[in-house]
Amino acid sequence: MTLAFIFPGQGSQEIGMGKALAEAFPAAKAVFDEVDEALGQKLSTLMWEGDIAELTLTANTQPALMAHSVAAMRALEAGFGISAKDAAFVAGHSLGEYSALAAAGAISVADTARLLRIRGNAMQSAVQPGQGAMAALLGADYDQAEAACKAGRETGGVCDIANDNAPGQLVISGSKAAIDAAVAWAQGNGVKKAMALNVSAPFHCGLMQPAADAMAAAMADAEIKAPVVPLVANVMASAVTDPETIRQNLVKQVTGRVRWTESVQYMVSQGVTTTGEAGAGKVLTVMQRRIEKSLNGLTLGTPEDLEAFAKAIKGG
Repeated sequence: MTLAFIFPGQGSQEIGMGKALAEAFPAAKAVFDEVDEALGQKLSTLMWEGDIAELTLTANTQPALMAHSVAAMRALEAGFGISAKDAAFVAGHSLGEYSALAAAGAISVADTARLLRIRGNAMQSAVQPGQGAMAALLGADYDQAEAACKAGRETGGVCDIANDNAPGQLVISGSKAAIDAAVAWAQGNGVKKAMALNVSAPFHCGLMQPAADAMAAAMADAEIKAPVVPLVANVMASAVTDPETIRQNLVKQVTGRVRWTESVQYMVSQGVTTTGEAGAGKVLTVMQRRIEKSLNGLTLGTPEDLEAFAKAIKGG
């Protein structure tokens, strides 16, 4: 069995996330405390008892999801002796890449929380409300998605493929009028379903350049070490350990495409047979079934998940 740990992105958040881990494992509680202190905010209280609308604000969602993911990994190590070192790779979807780096010791938890707060605020403020949009193209192949974007760009606006999540599941992002035009093209050209997404900003497209500039400034001062195992980076869909390349990739990632299908295919090509999705939900575990049916996907969100994972890994 060859293992990879994977880390979810926005959309997996829910009230109560991580609370059971914090109650069961002091190592997990310590992560939430560290994030609260780094942000000067009781983010854990918002996560466990707050309002979902406030938690879903990008500036809160990003550090919250990271906190849950890293807490799960710390609990797994403290309770069952399994850590990122036992994997061949780590990888994360969009903000999950930061969670992966924190779990693999490349960036401290406190620094990761602060960077994600900056990232969330910068992404939210990069585009005025109502000026950007995202849409899912379900049943589309890559060439169809690119053709839809081309139709969108004929409006004079930005229209890019933002996420290649799985075969038949692509997301486009850009100017509102351009996305509307791309959706109309897709609906008239054989795409099974094309629908606007309820998002607060058009992520992973050229409109995010102001946020990329903000992250370039923030990343310049961040201490990044080589991760304990290679990171499969969103913008490369291949493995990286060099801190300076990681730094550059995190900036490129803000405007760049999340190459998730290719990232999973890369890990499989390197022998990965099992993934552990650390943190909230099971979005990535579900998506990878569409990418590679042979992959065994396990989730790591609750104490029960961790116990089942440890049994599966250790064969006990």
